[in-house]
Amino acid sequence: MSEKPRRGLFAQSTARHTGPGAGATPTTAAVNGNPSIEIKGFMTGFSLLRWLRLHGIDLLTMVAMGAIGLGVYEADPAPSRNFPVFNIDGSIAYPEFAYPLRKNIIPIWLAALLAFICPFVFFVLFQIRLRSIELLLGTTMGLLESLITAAVFQVFHKWLIGGLRPHFLGESDVCKPDVSTLTPNGVGFRQIMYNRSICTGDENDINDSLESWMSGHSTAAFAGFVYLFFYFNAQLKVMADHRPALPRHIQSTASHAHSLASLPWLERYWKMILTIAPILGASLIAASLTVDEFHNWYDCLGGAVTGTFCAIIAYRKNFAALWDFRFNHILLPRSTSIFHRHAKDGELATSRFGYVPQEALVQRPVASEGGWRRDWGVAGAPNDASALMV
Repeated sequence: MSEKPRRGLFAQSTARHTGPGAGATPTTAAVNGNPSIEIKGFMTGFSLLRWLRLHGIDLLTMVAMGAIGLGVYEADPAPSRNFPVFNIDGSIAYPEFAYPLRKNIIPIWLAALLAFICPFVFFVLFQIRLRSIELLLGTTMGLLESLITAAVFQVFHKWLIGGLRPHFLGESDVCKPDVSTLTPNGVGFRQIMYNRSICTGDENDINDSLESWMSGHSTAAFAGFVYLFFYFNAQLKVMADHRPALPRHIQSTASHAHSLASLPWLERYWKMILTIAPILGASLIAASLTVDEFHNWYDCLGGAVTGTFCAIIAYRKNFAALWDFRFNHILLPRSTSIFHRHAKDGELATSRFGYVPQEALVQRPVASEGGWRRDWGVAGAPNDASALMV
């Protein structure tokens, strides 16, 4: 089997591939029978107007969600929390809330920017091989859906639930409690509980320090970087049916199998490192908040769970699988929407994905080993431990 000829980023290939069965996505050249799949250039067949009509509702919804999130973020904290300052014996009740105010190691705007820019840079770089603006836009939309949804989720928690930041009670920084008012104004058992009325600090600083739960840094970092983790795993096929990145002549020639032991670099451990690197980045951003005393550990954990949850849903909403290595790189099709009600010539009348073998050839991943960028497909039920190359 000969290799495909190399081509430029915007060039159109003349290579055509066929696969058994039906059910190809709208990117195929045929719909029924044995579809003929044509690999095209970056902009070939793309219509911005059609794309906007297909995804207009999603774009408008994201704008609306962003506006809601911004409005809630600017609102004052809803609950009025009671908290102790001193124990009955005169000691500090909660030393964990008495740290001095420090600057963020990573500001919130930078955390949010990194959560978008870092994945987007890799989406663009991978287009050197993928050559599909529709795939680039679809992948980026999924990332934005993850980030925006997670942000709105966490700002509602900040507004309605909140909590004390570790530097809340700082006498020279945030609350600056007026000790002379403590005894007559207390509530609860032995009047040791107080509210923000004892604070003499800046109103905005007090509001911010009452919104510790949950961490916006942590939420944004995990929403963006967990999405990137799934993208790397799908495109590089780290968890697949082969050991990553063996040269083609070794993959296809059994007589060379003995050489693997003497060539450890061929295993390309770097693909695994690259795949888990986003998780390292997200965890470092979240953990830094316990170093600069802006969040409690449970604030960071709550944000991490929320961000991860949103990333999982956003990725699976846009791609055919999370863990099934045969289909997790394939962007799900969309042929109709409220602004594009009827599929036109060359488009499928349905936006459902078929999960049939040749679908793995319609959109190819970045990885080339294991036959992924050749005229091969995969067969077998979704989530099978093994798959047949056809």
